[in-house]
Amino acid sequence: MAPSKRTHDTRLLWKLDRDHAIHPHSDLPTFEEEGCLIMARGEAAYVYDTEDRKYLDGIAGLWCVNIGHGREEIAQVMADQARELGYFSSFVDISNPPHAALAKKIVEIAPPHLNHVHFSSGGSDANEAIARTMHHYFHRLGKPSKRLFIARIHAYHGTTFLTASLSGKPEEKGAFHFADEWVHHVDFPGLYRAPEGMSPEEHLDQLGVRLEEKIHELGPENVAGFFAEPIMGAGGVLAAPDGYHRRMKEICDAHDILYASDEVVTGFGRLGHFFASGPVFDIEPDFIAAAKGLTSGYFPLGASLISDKVHDVIKRPAADSSYYSHGWTYTGHPIGCAVALENIRILEDERILENVRELGPYFEEKLATLRDLRLVGDTRGSHFMNCVEYVANKETKALLPAEANIARRIAAHGQKRGIIVRPVAHLNILSPPLTLDRSQIDFLVDALGESAEAATADLAAEGYLD
Repeated sequence: MAPSKRTHDTRLLWKLDRDHAIHPHSDLPTFEEEGCLIMARGEAAYVYDTEDRKYLDGIAGLWCVNIGHGREEIAQVMADQARELGYFSSFVDISNPPHAALAKKIVEIAPPHLNHVHFSSGGSDANEAIARTMHHYFHRLGKPSKRLFIARIHAYHGTTFLTASLSGKPEEKGAFHFADEWVHHVDFPGLYRAPEGMSPEEHLDQLGVRLEEKIHELGPENVAGFFAEPIMGAGGVLAAPDGYHRRMKEICDAHDILYASDEVVTGFGRLGHFFASGPVFDIEPDFIAAAKGLTSGYFPLGASLISDKVHDVIKRPAADSSYYSHGWTYTGHPIGCAVALENIRILEDERILENVRELGPYFEEKLATLRDLRLVGDTRGSHFMNCVEYVANKETKALLPAEANIARRIAAHGQKRGIIVRPVAHLNILSPPLTLDRSQIDFLVDALGESAEAATADLAAEGYLD
């Protein structure tokens, strides 16, 4: 059923939003001048603004809306659960039916050693819970000095104080403070910007050496955990060479360091599996963080999956305290858990993961045709998680100046052609709903190519290009 249309005063909404709303990761002076596009409704793979202009959603909201917009089944489940039990605390000795049922369902679809789930309100919270649980685990083992964390440059793990510190995007490290005494970073995987002539095998060896060096620099007795996205998302859709995650996990195991696989983006189908750590990357992490596709963005919900190895330690009685003193007011929220259960049912019944496995390679191949364009240096990614990198010079891989705003220009041209893509510095990221068919992939990529050509003409006219 198509969502109902409402009449909106676009100019008034634009002004109210500009004057009072602070948006995540926004350039505040630019926002003060330009405001933003206001989306009013969604249907399947499309969204509509307040003027009822239609756009193919090339980013699934934000890596989220895996089953598509406007699903009546989800709306009905939300309403039914709200009438039955809208909220009650899950602290200590109280639960609710969707909370218990979702925990069991996630365990069924997760790697077999991850049999315990702690729910939260989103991906940042899920990674925060993992970090605190790592500390709790080593405290229980009598190793309280193991409290440092290692992540990667260009990683993104969240926006709480600790998870923002785990994140390693250099452009976001300027005007805020971070837990630099707790968090340390190592090199990121990415062959496109690896040294000239370096093979994937050499790149993998180099990354392994860098992690070993960092562990020994900090002291293995001081390091609690390593955080890694299976494919780095907001940092540029950076896929590691084959065997990378196995190698990093082996290094961590050798030094008694816990391994957290951040599947906030890759989980729930974006690579064609509910969780990619096992079937795609052949690792058994100690933790998995999930969110976004867990509810397809219809309700804020995160999950921290905890291994039997860790749970067996933290459940032991302790002389000082046996409490797992961590959680949120909305942990196990009954509406969120009911939505997640229905979302998983839709993913299974409609064989949406199979659609990703079938069409993902075509999406990658279609996107690769853009490499012939003047400013496209690289296209990369996997299945329904992809990226285009723009450069001023293909041979040197030199970037355009920041003031050229290349990715934002192309995204703006894309909106005129009926697509939404995400601009990040010199990158456009594509992460559409997992329901796209071949013709929609064609439209998305063709429109992006036309937008890149239009932006190239603009930049040439403004003197940015020779």
